[in-house]
Amino acid sequence: MKVLTEEALRVEFKKNIPEKYIVNEDLIVTPAARQYLKEKNVELIVKKEKTEKEDEFEFKENRIPEGKITPKYISYYSGGAFEQKPEYMTHIFGNKLVYKDDPRIIFRGKLDSLQSEILELQHLSYAKDVEKLSMELQEVLEYVREILRCEVLSEEYSREKLFGLNEEELRDMSHSPKKYLGVGHILPHYKMDEIMLKLNSLRSSSREVELAAVKAFKKENGIERVDIIKALNRLSSGIYILMCKYKAGEYK
Repeated sequence: MKVLTEEALRVEFKKNIPEKYIVNEDLIVTPAARQYLKEKNVELIVKKEKTEKEDEFEFKENRIPEGKITPKYISYYSGGAFEQKPEYMTHIFGNKLVYKDDPRIIFRGKLDSLQSEILELQHLSYAKDVEKLSMELQEVLEYVREILRCEVLSEEYSREKLFGLNEEELRDMSHSPKKYLGVGHILPHYKMDEIMLKLNSLRSSSREVELAAVKAFKKENGIERVDIIKALNRLSSGIYILMCKYKAGEYK
């Protein structure tokens, strides 16, 4: 059973995008492939085999021909079909499968780990009666969860502010903490208290997630999901601001 995927179309259209794309009626065109053709303004034409009762086999563009079986799982790479999900593969979109070490899956795993670190620090702050920090960490948690949701659903990340600060304000404050918070830049050391050390770990973890995003979305002709990479860059600045606010005593 042959399947036409979005990935296959991207490779085929790399040098030239046609006005029309002709396929045989026995070819299964995935929803993502159909959407990709529409986005590129390419007309999909389904060529039928001639039969005595041709009218009975009329093909409608938005339906799989009658009698055709939709595969349970599809390889994101080749378009091949699976009846059983291999143990070494996992879902990336819908019923599309990739290897578990695919850069996009690694990126999602890094986001999951980052959420775990945020929750642990929230609990520590709560236990030490630093409730204001716990609340600001909740905003960080929601920010990260929104990044993951937008990546999985292929939606644009549109959140513009963190702690009420836009991109320029976050950058300026993180670069000039003395100006805004009355404290200089922080050089981590072992004598810091546990919350400050955990905040520093969270900051460095957010940087690792950003690097994983670059690797996941880097293509031959550029970078996809710049919106997510931009959001992650703002996130690390925001976490550094939390460190500076903690050092300045704003949570006491």
